[in-house]
Amino acid sequence: MPNHSHYNVLFLCTGNSARSIMAEAIMNYKGAPTFTAYSAGSHPAGAVRPEALRQLEAAHLPIKGLHSKGWEEFSQPGAPKLDFVFTVCDNAAKEACPVWPGQPMTAHWGVPDPAAVQGTGRQVEDEYRQAFMMLERRIGLFLSLPLAALGRLAIKTEIDRIGQQ
Repeated sequence: MPNHSHYNVLFLCTGNSARSIMAEAIMNYKGAPTFTAYSAGSHPAGAVRPEALRQLEAAHLPIKGLHSKGWEEFSQPGAPKLDFVFTVCDNAAKEACPVWPGQPMTAHWGVPDPAAVQGTGRQVEDEYRQAFMMLERRIGLFLSLPLAALGRLAIKTEIDRIGQQ
């Protein structure tokens, strides 16, 4: 891993309406100014779930500018050079996770999809809170890694381990 003073991170999921959006907001808040986060989806929903926005607001995180978009946006000329790409799809739910080609370090951090939950308003809210807490914990662990002191293999091992927590 090159010794950078700034890293770009992309969070990918299917719809880019909840999990990847929350991860983008968490990373941009907790990782600034060293990290800039983005999010995208393989089949973007076109809108951010209001439940995800409410969860972010409850955590006092900025929501301005968050929007659902396709991952192709990050393969265009002039797109930010990505250092890390994390998929947050939940394999257990049999979702199709996008695959990111190229040189960024990649890892799968599966998170159950709160947008797929059907139930009472309270049950849905609890699922969004659980997804948020899982993402926040993983991002916190990632941010504690001494990236400049670790080699590429050690970083890959650590980000994979974080995804299993």
